This record gives sequence, C-alpha cells and structure tokens, in this order.
Amino acid sequence: MPVLNEERHLRDSVRHILAQEYPGEIEVVIALGPSTDRTDAIAAELVADDTRVRTVPNPTGRTPAGLNAAIAASRHPVVVRVDGHGMLSPNYIATAVRLLEETGAANVGGIMHAEGENDWERAVAAAMTARIGVGNAAFHTGGTAGEAETVYLGVFRREVLERLGGYNEEFIRAQDWELNYRIRQDGGLVWFSPELLVSYRPRPSVRALAKQYRNYGRWRHVVARYHAGSINPRYLAPPAAVLAIAAGLVAGALLTPWALVVPGGYLAAITVGSVPAGRGLPVGARLRVPVALATMHMSWGWGFLTSPRKLARRVIAARPPAPEPSR
Repeated sequence: MPVLNEERHLRDSVRHILAQEYPGEIEVVIALGPSTDRTDAIAAELVADDTRVRTVPNPTGRTPAGLNAAIAASRHPVVVRVDGHGMLSPNYIATAVRLLEETGAANVGGIMHAEGENDWERAVAAAMTARIGVGNAAFHTGGTAGEAETVYLGVFRREVLERLGGYNEEFIRAQDWELNYRIRQDGGLVWFSPELLVSYRPRPSVRALAKQYRNYGRWRHVVARYHAGSINPRYLAPPAAVLAIAAGLVAGALLTPWALVVPGGYLAAITVGSVPAGRGLPVGARLRVPVALATMHMSWGWGFLTSPRKLARRVIAARPPAPEPSR
C-alpha cells in the first residue's frame, strides 16, 4: 500500500485487508510517503495492533516508488496492490488467487466501485461508473470476464513483477497502465473479472477531482509517447472535446453564433447523460453529476493536450533495458 495523506480512510482500508476470507498467510506492507496529516500515526497504531502489518519509508511520496519499496519488503509469491482509500470486498484475495490459477494470468483485477459519502462524492462516483463519464472501461463500468488492456490496482505473480523490474518509477501517474502494457508485450495475460470488487472513495472537491484527471490525461500522453502505438481511440475523445468546445466558443464570439452549437451540444449531452447516471441519488447529488462529468472530461483532455514533450523525453531517457522474453 503506497499512502500519502490518507488519514481519512487508511484504518478502514487495512481493516478490510486483515478481515479477508483467505486461508493462506497475509502480510500488509504500507509504504509511507511524507504525509502532513495523521497518516504516519495511524499506521504506527496499525503496526502495534497487528503483527501482520508493517511499514517501509517512501521519501519521495511517489506512488510507483512506494509500490516498489513495499513489494521489495514483502515475501509472498502473490502481490496484491491496495490503495489507502480502497476497500477490498471480503473474498477479494481468495477470488484473485483462484483466478490466477484458473487463467494463468500474470495480473488479475476487477471493478473500481466508486462510492461517495456526501452529495459531491456520490455525484463523482456516478460519473466514474457511467459510460458517458469514462467510456467503455470495464474496470469502471463492469462487464464480462476476459482479457483486458489494464485493470484496477491488480493482483500479480511476483515472478512477473521481478522479471519486468516492477513499476516504472518515472511514471508518477498511469503507472498501472504502463506496467500492464509491458506485461502484455512480454506475453503475459492481464485478466479482468467482475468478481473482484474494490470500493473507492472519490476526491472530495471539484479542485481535487480536476487535479486528479488533469494528471491522468497528462501522464496517459506520456505513456503514448513512451510506448509507440499504445494509444486507444477512446483516449482521444476528451482532448478532441476540449479543442472542439474551445473552437466553438472562439468562433461563436468572433464569427457566428451558430458555432456555439458545439459547446451548447456538449452541455446538453452531459445534462441528459447525467439523468440515468444519477438515478437513485439524492437531489443534491443528481444536480452535481453534470459538474463532475465536465470536470473529468475537460481536465483529462486539457492534461493530455498540455502534457509537455520534455516530460516524455525524461521518462524515455530513463528507460530500463528490456527483459528477456518469458518462455
């Protein structure tokens, strides 16, 4: 578990791991970033309360560095990634181990089940689990079990992580997608199953959500530049929408009001799309779903468009040597 400023959810997250219905041994290794809240104190209490929990330092606070530090300090042949604001379903580990055996996969994962605790978080959760919000990504919206490009978090065979050198620490974001791409290039299978469910707590404000999705877009573009040919057309939809809306606003102001049909059409689409996405939510949450959708789309697209080439060049310069292909 790589954690940074996770005082709100860390205790519950670890409790969900320790309560797993799994017959084998479990250890929890928490990589502590330089938090400014009570995360370290809570982690110390967890260590004192249960001998299965221990911590390792992660001075940079970067997620991939924390993951690699925790993996190196762990000892079992199956590695389960968990985030500090993720809650594993009761049979998550047992099911994942069974799926590794049944499918022969290198990595298995399931659904990022977003759940909110107030109206804004419920709106974000609805947006993150709707096709109008995230496209056809199965780990967001669900689907049938099968081979996948990437999965949420992941349950890995240690031998695969060791052979591929673990997570690429240059990828501050999108490290999951980048690692799963390398696994597939190495001939390994990445497997999605709706049986695997992780409850996820969304970002608590518009600003935090915008920052999260801007970083997603920015680093997804780095992956595309790092691994030529890895881009999927659905990843181009948000940047295309940003460009079209910007062009419509400029043309509408300078040339003809008819150009405002483009941004107007987008607003109409997310407003209409928010109705089924927000079904069953309180009124306050339903009214916030279009805001969440627009924040996610525009921030992701803007991050993708403004991702600096020098960032990709720096990552490419740090490229490790390719591993020997698996047999």
